[in-house]
Amino acid sequence: MNIRNLFLGLMLVGGVSFVSAQNTQTDSAAGTANTAATATATQSANPAIDALKKQVETNPKDTEALAKLAGAYQEASDWTNAIDTWKKISVLLPDWAPSYYSQAYAYQNAKDDANAKLAYEKYIATVKPEEVEQNKKNLAYAYFYIAFSEQQSNPDKAKEHIAKSLQYDPSNQDAVKLSQALNS
Repeated sequence: MNIRNLFLGLMLVGGVSFVSAQNTQTDSAAGTANTAATATATQSANPAIDALKKQVETNPKDTEALAKLAGAYQEASDWTNAIDTWKKISVLLPDWAPSYYSQAYAYQNAKDDANAKLAYEKYIATVKPEEVEQNKKNLAYAYFYIAFSEQQSNPDKAKEHIAKSLQYDPSNQDAVKLSQALNS
């Protein structure tokens, strides 16, 4: 399958999912428990997910169907299945950066910060030079997230990452504030 066509299709189907990590705030622990319960109920009653699961069962290497399924899981806040599905896509398309960004987003929403950081790092490493321009906002967020998570344990690395984040998006006020805090 042509990766570019898959990416364009995903942008049409679930483009909001890739960008929403930049604007999403996490829920409280109580909200997370309710979200998980809702996700399980929604998943079993979601005809779109059921249809996509059947399509993937018929052809487990159908990356387009897998991406739609992962997006549907994200829409239903079913982070565990979203992560598992994005991982399957990463195995089939190891050079397709959006799958790592989406994994990171799902890990972040599942409150798994360590794996979110690893997935954002993989995303950064996988973006090809010719794709940087179209991925600036996501790169900025990925670098911001890594800097934020390293600010206590490795302030020097955090400073490097926040500088890269601001290079890609100098208007991000959270990154500006973190940079000021790290450099004060």
